[in-house]
Amino acid sequence: MEQDNNSEVDSVGPTDDDTQPAFPLGLSDSEAVEVLWQVRAQRRQAEPDLPDTVTRLTTPEGSIVYLVGTAHFSDSSKKDVATTIRAVQPDVVVVELCQYRVSMLKMDEKTLLKEAKDINLEKVQQAIKQNGMMSGLMQILLLKVSAHITEQLGMAPGGEFREAFKEAGKVPFCKFHLGDRPIPVTFKRAIAALSLWQKARLAWGLCFLSDPISKEDVEKCKQKDLLEQTMSEMIGEFPALHQTIVAERDIYLTHTLRHAANCVEAPPNAEKVPAVVVGVVGMGHVPGIERNWDKELNIHEIMSVAPPSRFGWVLRNVFKGAMWGLLGYACFRAGKGMGRALLALPAVQSLLENTRTPAV
Repeated sequence: MEQDNNSEVDSVGPTDDDTQPAFPLGLSDSEAVEVLWQVRAQRRQAEPDLPDTVTRLTTPEGSIVYLVGTAHFSDSSKKDVATTIRAVQPDVVVVELCQYRVSMLKMDEKTLLKEAKDINLEKVQQAIKQNGMMSGLMQILLLKVSAHITEQLGMAPGGEFREAFKEAGKVPFCKFHLGDRPIPVTFKRAIAALSLWQKARLAWGLCFLSDPISKEDVEKCKQKDLLEQTMSEMIGEFPALHQTIVAERDIYLTHTLRHAANCVEAPPNAEKVPAVVVGVVGMGHVPGIERNWDKELNIHEIMSVAPPSRFGWVLRNVFKGAMWGLLGYACFRAGKGMGRALLALPAVQSLLENTRTPAV
C-alpha cells in the first residue's frame, strides 16, 4: 500500500550543540518538554524581518504559513529558507517533494550531481517499470532537462529542500512534511492529457534541449522557477500539460500546507494553539497557492488516473510486437549461437521482462 504523501519524514528536535538549552538538574520529562517549548517561544520573532520571497498566509484559526518561493538551483534561495526558519521557529516545515524524491534530502551535493548527470539504461528500465511505458519515458526526459541545468550550472537541484531539512532539525518539536503530489500520478495524468502527436513533439523538444544557462539567469528566475520556466517555454502549446504539472500541484500543495497549519498542542495541558508553518516551494507555485488558499479543494479529482484508452492499448501492443520482431530478426541474422548470446544479455533480458509486463 502506498504511504501517505503528507506524512512527516521525521519528528525532529535540536541537533547542534549550540542550539541545546541548558537544563536544570532533576527535571522530569514533562518539565523538560515545557522548558524546550518556552525556549522555542523565546526564539520565535513576533514581527520577523523576512526576505522579499516570503509570502504570509493565515488560517481562520490564527495559524500562520510563511511561504518561501524559491529557485531550485539557487544559493540565494537556500539563504532565504534558512533565514525564515531561524526567525519564525516553526511547528512544521513543508517542502515541495514527494516520497519518490525524498532521497535528495540526505544525499550530498557531489552524489546528487553524479546522479543527475548519469541517465543510464538501468534508470530508464526502472522508470518504465514503475510508471508504465509512456510515463516512464516522460520522467526520463524531464530528468534530462534537470540534468542539462545541473551540467550548465555545476549545482545539484534541491539545495533549498536540504537546507530546510537541516534547519528544521535545529528547531524543538518541528515536524518535516512532504507536500507534493506523488510524481507517478503527475506523469500519468500529464501523459493522459496529451495526444500522440503532442507527446512526440514534446519528447523531441526535451531530447534536443541545449540552450546555455548562467547563474545570473537563475537569480532572475526568482520570480519564476528556472526548471518550471524551462518547461513552460517548451510546453506553451500544451495547456493541458501545464494544467497537470503546475496548476494541479498548486492545489495539492495548498491542501498539504493547510493541513500542516492545523492547531498544535502546547504543554503542559495540551492546549490547542495556532501553528506556525514554513512552506518551501518553487516560486512558480506561489501565485497558485495564494489563489487557492481560501477555496474549497477537491483533492480526489486530481489524484485519479484514467485507465488507458483502446488506442493506447493497441499502440503499446504494436510497440511490444515490434520489439519482439526486431529481436527475432536479429537472432535469425546472427545465427543460433549469436542469437542465444544476445538473448542472454542482462539488458535484453530486462527489456523482454518489461515487454511481458503490462504497463500501468
